[in-house]
Amino acid sequence: MGDWIVGLMMAIFGLLGLVLVSGAADTGMYVFGASLTGFAVVFDFGLLKKHYDRCDQARESAHV
Repeated sequence: MGDWIVGLMMAIFGLLGLVLVSGAADTGMYVFGASLTGFAVVFDFGLLKKHYDRCDQARESAHV
């Protein structure tokens, strides 16, 4: 359940980053918003990878 909450929070941060990018008036805010969005995407893909790695590990241990 904790991964769901963290994943949703990171998705919200990613959307916040997109809002910052869309309304950026200077380069610093644009870079910060783009970095926040990129970090959120990579973090959520990492959570997905962790989930499927655990599923694969459980499946392999069931066959042995």
